[in-house]
Amino acid sequence: MAERRVRGLRDLMRVPPLRGGEHEQAPPEHSMDPRAAEREVTSHQSLIDNAVYVNGQRVATPPSLAEAVVALRSHEGSMAWIGLYRPAEAEILNVAEEFHLHELAVEDAIVAHQRPKADRYGDTLFLVLRAAQYLDSPEKVEFGELHVFVGPDFVLTVRHSEAPDLSKVRRRMETDPDLLRQGPQAVLYAILDAVVDGYAPVVAGLQKDIDEIEVQVFGGDPAAPRRIYALSREVIEFQRATRPLLDMLNGLIAGSSKYGVDGELERYLRDVADHAITVVERVDNFRQMLQDILIVNSTLVSQAQNEEIRNVTQASYAQSEEVKRISSWAAILFAPTLVGTIYGMNFKDMPELTWRLGYPFAVALMAAVCVTLYLIFKRRDWL
Repeated sequence: MAERRVRGLRDLMRVPPLRGGEHEQAPPEHSMDPRAAEREVTSHQSLIDNAVYVNGQRVATPPSLAEAVVALRSHEGSMAWIGLYRPAEAEILNVAEEFHLHELAVEDAIVAHQRPKADRYGDTLFLVLRAAQYLDSPEKVEFGELHVFVGPDFVLTVRHSEAPDLSKVRRRMETDPDLLRQGPQAVLYAILDAVVDGYAPVVAGLQKDIDEIEVQVFGGDPAAPRRIYALSREVIEFQRATRPLLDMLNGLIAGSSKYGVDGELERYLRDVADHAITVVERVDNFRQMLQDILIVNSTLVSQAQNEEIRNVTQASYAQSEEVKRISSWAAILFAPTLVGTIYGMNFKDMPELTWRLGYPFAVALMAAVCVTLYLIFKRRDWL
């Protein structure tokens, strides 16, 4: 049955040629995979470590997958732990055939870019994990994808990125034979523990970025909104990587008795779940904090704009007051100028020119008009 599934998957992945040397369109899962073109030319060594353990001790390090299967079958009570790094499609299919992996899980491992999840196919557990690491220089979070197949006597890890570094996990387990002796479930615990512990530096880095953004916002830095949006995207992606872990770990803990997981190992899993809950809660708080900071930034920007508008309004008001004063004095000075101009024309038929009281009358008229205009403008607060 398993061989028939693998053959079906091979047929699905094969692209038969058409007449004229052309090829049919690739299956949808290939079009979704940005590594599809790379897979055709990749020739690097994807087998990172390949070991067979008996009672918590490494007894063999086979150079190939086929020899690992032979060594596994030749040692009673043994366990194989195989680590692959960006394997080619053919390599994954070979492993699937050797360990009778389900075609749906194999397809996910080939395509990659899956959401974190845990699926059980018979006696094989398949997990997709998203590791994360914080990069100080660009101030961003880099995510890696890890696929883990856990069977009764084997653990197969398929990494599609540098993180997480499973060599540290293997060294830790090999220095603790009592834990490694508990088999594939113990290896799975160590991998989950490493992935969750790897989130701690990311949380610290995001907290540092949020603290810096708060300083930017209250300092009036115009670049703050762009940084808030960029960090919000990082936090959302981090949420997508961490939140599914809670259901995944709870499911593993709930099925411990059913699948014969040791009680002490179950307590270790609960500890990992507690750490995961802490991470998820912190990430949720980060997202809420960023939303609050964005609101505060918008409020501060609005306040600054209102203050600027008020200053402009005050300046306009002060300018209008000055214009009124100038206009008032101009009108007051215009009155005597008008009278003086009329009497300065010196026409022969102007009766006031020969009048003895003409000069005092003209001066009095100019004074009266100026005083009248002054009193009118003063009453209207123009002066």
